[in-house]
Amino acid sequence: MLTRRRLVTAGVTAVLAAGAWTAPARAALPTVDMEAVVKAAQIDPRRADTAITPGSKDSVLLVERALRDLGLLAATYVDGHFGTRTIEAYAAYQRSLGYTGLDATGLPGPTSLRLLGEQRYTVIRSISPGAQSTFRGVPVNARTKAMVLEAERLLGFQLAFDQGSYSPGNDPTSAGTHDGGGALDVSVAGMTAAQRTTVARRLRQVGFAAWVRTPAQGDWPYHIHAIALADTDLSTPARNQAGDYYLGLNGLANRAPDDGPAVTPKLTWEEYQRL
Repeated sequence: MLTRRRLVTAGVTAVLAAGAWTAPARAALPTVDMEAVVKAAQIDPRRADTAITPGSKDSVLLVERALRDLGLLAATYVDGHFGTRTIEAYAAYQRSLGYTGLDATGLPGPTSLRLLGEQRYTVIRSISPGAQSTFRGVPVNARTKAMVLEAERLLGFQLAFDQGSYSPGNDPTSAGTHDGGGALDVSVAGMTAAQRTTVARRLRQVGFAAWVRTPAQGDWPYHIHAIALADTDLSTPARNQAGDYYLGLNGLANRAPDDGPAVTPKLTWEEYQRL
């Protein structure tokens, strides 16, 4: 007589022999939307409150829980708001990976975000600045170059630059905004006031925070200052300017109301391309 255990074993053997058995499916990991996380990491540290950037809460919570589990973020700050404490915790995580400089500012990059999510989440809508190169005499990354070329297509003419990205110490008046990627100063030589505004508008349409800077605002000539939203190589001052742009401010130290052309909605390069 077969025992109950032998009957079960015999049944499993028969199923295997028939080729019908499959291993139990593993539950899919939740997803982190990198575009949403990076947007929150630009905006939330610049808020006067703990409001949450729309569309980012679920992804930010997953990132914050991972940082908490590593002992880098206190549980009280696991709230979906990517504020200064979360920025500090993420920067500490980046340093734990051996990153320094622009790779350890607390702004999530594609590799660190993926590594943090191992066995916890998967990353969707990843953002990468791409390779660095020289473009019309200034350093830029591939993402910034593509954005400029599209803005020029809309404008119908080429732009010239006074200053590019990845230029630490090149211009003390820039307050470090050009130390990382995504930053450009566009020359406005020969442009009328209306043309300067049009250029700023087109840059905004493709995903830049762009302002016409005037001599009255600082120790500089007329130019257009542009920061590529969601560039993961942004320096901390440039990241702050991106956040201020989203919040309707002028990107200067006085944090006055935005004085640039109104563009609605405010899109990143990736969002613009999907449209």
